[in-house]
Amino acid sequence: MKPSDLRDKLKGVIAFPITPFSADDSINVEGLHRNLQPVLRQPVAAVVAAAGTGELYSLTPAEHLAVVKTVVEEVNGRVPVIAGAGFNPAIAAQLAKQAADAGASGILAFPPYYPSPDDEGVFAYYKSIAAATPLGMLIYSRDWFAPSAAQVETLAKEIPTLIAWKDGQGDIRRYQQIRHRVGDRLHWVGGAGDDMVPAYYSMGIRAYTSSISNVAPRLSVRLHELASGGHSAQLTQLMNDLVLPLYALRSRRKGYEVSAMKAMMDELGLVGGKVRPPLVELKPDELSMVRGWLPKWKEWV
Repeated sequence: MKPSDLRDKLKGVIAFPITPFSADDSINVEGLHRNLQPVLRQPVAAVVAAAGTGELYSLTPAEHLAVVKTVVEEVNGRVPVIAGAGFNPAIAAQLAKQAADAGASGILAFPPYYPSPDDEGVFAYYKSIAAATPLGMLIYSRDWFAPSAAQVETLAKEIPTLIAWKDGQGDIRRYQQIRHRVGDRLHWVGGAGDDMVPAYYSMGIRAYTSSISNVAPRLSVRLHELASGGHSAQLTQLMNDLVLPLYALRSRRKGYEVSAMKAMMDELGLVGGKVRPPLVELKPDELSMVRGWLPKWKEWV
């Protein structure tokens, strides 16, 4: 897929599936196939394989390839598949290239392993990932990587295949400044969480990455529809009833953004499974809390 074609398709919900692990810590390939089926029954814009919610940093290159191949196979051309890539220049390029060879449509570039390097090093890192394939690339601004508008502008100028920017920090003021400076050179994606949909859409963004799509893809799509149409009362009700309590749980401990989703999936009859260290499992009382939410969530699966 040409970078421009991928960019045109990134409107609405971009699904962020988890990577299910079996009891022996191997990837549950059949579970991943099964989890994707209800997602693909909804009008999602794309699916991201082996990204943050998919525990990219816990995967070996061989496991990463297995996840991408599984997602590409299940998606079967219905929507673009975007593959995560990161760590360091050599590994990121390897992940990007093998994902392209496996049929991915684009690359989601994560920050490098080294925190807060010099700007020149940051630019070289992302340029090396882009050079590994002709696919369109999205950069994921997350963790320590919170670039200025000028830095984003430089990346957009130096990387022709950079098509989109995914915000993962929820700093709306900074994101507005970046968009104001860079304009329509990039496609803008809300990526800090489903709870940020009202804020992102109020500033004109019309695409967001949804981890809630793992458990309730109908809800993810409905949030997009309501936010796009300005139906604030209905949107607020869904936020208050479902989304905000979940995100309050997710914020309790580092890694719960994955652990909570996997726990909910298991309780709803999907395949969540364990998380890999350094992520941790929910505590018993928190799991009981999740079980109490299920009657409200089941209609959205």
